[in-house]
Amino acid sequence: MAVSPKIPIARLLLAGLTLAAFGAAPASAQQTAERLVSNPRLLGQGTAPQSLSVRSLAPLPHERVLDLNIEYTNGQIYNPTTGLYDQVRLRSYNGTDVDPNIPYVSPTIEAVPGDTIRVNLHNKLPADPTCASDGHVDGPHCFNGTNLHTHGLWVNPAGNGDNVLLSINPGVTFQYEYNIPGDHPAGTFWYHTHRHGSTALQVSSGMAGALIIRGDRPPTATTTGDLDTLLKDLPERVLVFQQIQYACRYPRADGVLGPIKQTAENAYICDPGDVGGIEGYDQFGPDTWPKSGRYTSINGVVLPTFKTTQGQVERWRMIHAGVRDTISLRIVKMKPSAKLAATFSPAEAQAFIQDSCSDAGISYFRVAADGLTLAQAQGSNISVFQPGYRWDALTVFPEEGQYCLIDASSPAAGSVNGDAPNPSLLGFVDVGPGTAVSDISAYVRDALVAAADETMPDDVKPAVVADLRDGLKLSKFVPHPDIAASEVTGHQELTFFIDTSTADTKFEVSNTLNEADAHPYDPSRLDRQLSLGGVDEWTLQSHFVSHPFHIHVNPFQVVSIIDPAGNDVSLPGALDNDGGLPGVADPQYPGLKGVWKDTLWIKSLLPGDPTGLYTITIRTRYQRYIGEFVLHCHILDHEDGGMMQNVAIVLPDGDVSAHAAGAPPLQLQQMNTHTHKP
Repeated sequence: MAVSPKIPIARLLLAGLTLAAFGAAPASAQQTAERLVSNPRLLGQGTAPQSLSVRSLAPLPHERVLDLNIEYTNGQIYNPTTGLYDQVRLRSYNGTDVDPNIPYVSPTIEAVPGDTIRVNLHNKLPADPTCASDGHVDGPHCFNGTNLHTHGLWVNPAGNGDNVLLSINPGVTFQYEYNIPGDHPAGTFWYHTHRHGSTALQVSSGMAGALIIRGDRPPTATTTGDLDTLLKDLPERVLVFQQIQYACRYPRADGVLGPIKQTAENAYICDPGDVGGIEGYDQFGPDTWPKSGRYTSINGVVLPTFKTTQGQVERWRMIHAGVRDTISLRIVKMKPSAKLAATFSPAEAQAFIQDSCSDAGISYFRVAADGLTLAQAQGSNISVFQPGYRWDALTVFPEEGQYCLIDASSPAAGSVNGDAPNPSLLGFVDVGPGTAVSDISAYVRDALVAAADETMPDDVKPAVVADLRDGLKLSKFVPHPDIAASEVTGHQELTFFIDTSTADTKFEVSNTLNEADAHPYDPSRLDRQLSLGGVDEWTLQSHFVSHPFHIHVNPFQVVSIIDPAGNDVSLPGALDNDGGLPGVADPQYPGLKGVWKDTLWIKSLLPGDPTGLYTITIRTRYQRYIGEFVLHCHILDHEDGGMMQNVAIVLPDGDVSAHAAGAPPLQLQQMNTHTHKP
């Protein structure tokens, strides 16, 4: 069951968030109001546009038609540095199911295997001449064009399926259709805009939301089942982490966007009467997010408070829907003597963490990575989220009182900005009295065993219970069988690279482990042609800083992650210390061996350490779907800059028909040719 979406919000907060007034509430009210947060709203039933409907027929029970409007939205975002709300005007998804008080997190889409979800995408943004076929390929352009990507879904990538090679330009309505197969895994996925040239700008504006596939298939003696059947009675929270990097600017001069208002330390500032926005790519890049002074929001709220009860096991579905910041989540009990300040600059927040929330934190148990159930729950006091990552976790608070949600420090090579960031505040949890917990691991185990006794079919119940008692194993719920070496039919190589040798920095991908073979994205070039039914082993590296690798359609299984010293740091209990550096311990890789994912950090110590190369091996199956899609770095301004490739899955003895006939595919730039890269 889901946590109630109707948690009351303090009256003063509502006053501060009123959009129609478009003015800030008194500072004293804003500093004392508790910003309580709930799950994002569910996107409700829409109507099919008449131009897309042959007849006015009601959808069948397994069909849903949803509406998403893309338009500029006026609103306010809390600024902890000042204790006030900054006025902003951002591109967003809007409509009847967007919370008008929290407009910069998109509604949650829910479905079940076998559903058909049709999303009417209405682009109501102003006209944008840079969306025309004017020679743009990579780099920022077409800020008002858009499209839609269902991140992690195993669905058709072509036509009006999960097709990100389309540009839905201003004034255009387009209906996406996602036919979710009946054997699709249940899990936590997400959706976001993916128009090459403006992906970072739009996602950073809040154009992203949770996409949850719910399952009711229990395991059988011969098949695995949905983890939902074991956890169905647990309260559930959906946490969408976003970095909305709005800025206030000086006036335009000669038609050129004015510079960002900022302090000498590059922290963003907004003067009275300013309206913040995201209108330029000078707002993205190394160090821009930490220096900006902005805070990661959760479900559209900055420094929110969650309420729960001591001893209540909950399922948290957590999604990194941001652009370019690493999140390392700790849950830490706040000292009883702690006092919340009226304002929290980043430096003040760091001092508060040091004084009041500085212990190691409580353990929680990860049960799914990128929406796909793990073979064994992983207990830890920290989880690392790179952009695009999802973790499902079971949490329980052993004591009543207040807890801090902390974005903890991480090693430089383990973070997007490569800067060993200081800890920062994400929010708070207010825990009411309930059942005391002395041993979190045993408590969670016993809760799951009790759930299995209640919910599992008699023929599999003993096996499920035995697994849970044996270190919280979840083998009866893993959605995909392991890929053995004997199943592999082919090999792929990939290298991420940033070429800084020229005036215009190039963001590139190579089909080999040699950066000399790397190229920026070209929409007219097919970079990889893969065979339906094939099973490939991929070798991944980065030769210039670290990058999160994401490929559409088919998930992959982690085989190994070899550090510069030759150690497999994906093994449970491994120590990833960047190949032997003293005092460095990066927690994100240990335990990933055998895990299924769709997004993975490709770590690199280059160029600073020429010997600091990590080599990642993954395996993947190409099943059911043919068509063209992309792989890319999920630092989204890198993707916009060209760190992306076109990939096609084709029939074993054929080709995608459009390519074979020499016809142009559905490409962003509407090129007339489509070359194949060997």
